[in-house]
Amino acid sequence: MTDDAQRPPVIAVLSTLDTKGAETAYLRERLEALGARPLVVDIGVLGEPGARADVPREEVARAGGREHAELARDATRQEASPIMTGGATRLLLERLEAGELDGVLALGGTQGTSSASVVMQALPYGLPKVMVSTVASGDTSAFVGIKDVTMMFSVSDILGLNPVTRKILANAAGAVVGMARSGVELEPSSGDKPVIGMTNLGVLTEGALHALRLFEEAGYPVIVFHAVGSGGRAMEQMMREGLIGAVFDYALGEIADEVFGGLRAGGAERLTVAGELGLPQVLTPGGSDHLGFLVEANTVPERWQGRPVVFHSPIVLAPRVVADEMRQIARETAERLAHTRGRATFLVPTRSFSRYGIEGGPLRDPEADAAFADELEAHLPPGVELERVDADAEDPAFVERAVKRLIELVEAGDPRTS
Repeated sequence: MTDDAQRPPVIAVLSTLDTKGAETAYLRERLEALGARPLVVDIGVLGEPGARADVPREEVARAGGREHAELARDATRQEASPIMTGGATRLLLERLEAGELDGVLALGGTQGTSSASVVMQALPYGLPKVMVSTVASGDTSAFVGIKDVTMMFSVSDILGLNPVTRKILANAAGAVVGMARSGVELEPSSGDKPVIGMTNLGVLTEGALHALRLFEEAGYPVIVFHAVGSGGRAMEQMMREGLIGAVFDYALGEIADEVFGGLRAGGAERLTVAGELGLPQVLTPGGSDHLGFLVEANTVPERWQGRPVVFHSPIVLAPRVVADEMRQIARETAERLAHTRGRATFLVPTRSFSRYGIEGGPLRDPEADAAFADELEAHLPPGVELERVDADAEDPAFVERAVKRLIELVEAGDPRTS
């Protein structure tokens, strides 16, 4: 992001100029009026451009590995899209690396949104990304993914300028320029202590708050992620981008839901990244004692009848995970940690894995929890320590042990470089 005193912010505008020429030209005018420098990138394939591009479609296609004329003549939309989005991504990343990009603005319908959002998701956290879209009023998860993409509903179709479209586009231009001028950079910790990524669930929040206080007292910055699938994936992407240097994986319900198809499923790579990168990590089975499913309000589906359940909200059902299922989760957890070589400790609170499992809790099943711990111990790779702690997951003593252990791993350094 730019400093106003140095130069105008450079805002890339992703657009298919064969169908969005007038709207893109208007965005150029608005960005210039706001003191920004637009960089119009044409990601269209067919038809004649209806506005001037700073990065023409021929250059975009070439950066994606094909000649535009070849795409326009032979390729289907399905074949052309990855070429154009790949080329646009490459060109924008090059400009970002050169310090010549401060934000991205795009507009489109279903196809344009799909293409532009692929480019936006490949750009780093912190770079402003605003997507004006006709489909932004529904489920936008496919377009946002795990990146900080701001979706703005266009209200009307983006098909010609009208009073509503002009105002929406002007607002979008103002938003992205304002973000670019925020004056705050997203950078790894500037001190000698890494940023810690920590997962949390609502059934662990008291423990998470205690951990935050302890890390703060020790001088460690912490980013907390809601472990509902997208949260864990975002944390691991930030590890890849170098923003996070140590991990307190307090909530692993994303693995349980991945095994049994729940709404918190964390994806195929969840729990593999820290080990592959060699980051210090402390893990606990927080939230693995139950699953999460969307249901009709206050209704228990037949599949879950006959076992303990609790409604996390009227439409989110949390069934208890029984012993055999806990063993499955433990084996899956151990398998995902196979790449971990040292600098990792798995702490198991033997009294309960979440607030639901405490003494008197609606999902208490100490035998099932013990089955998880025993199975995990039998399958963990040699590089991961296992430690059982006589406590509930939210007990201050358990949290204090976890925080202390992670700080020990951080301060011990990476044995592979010593």
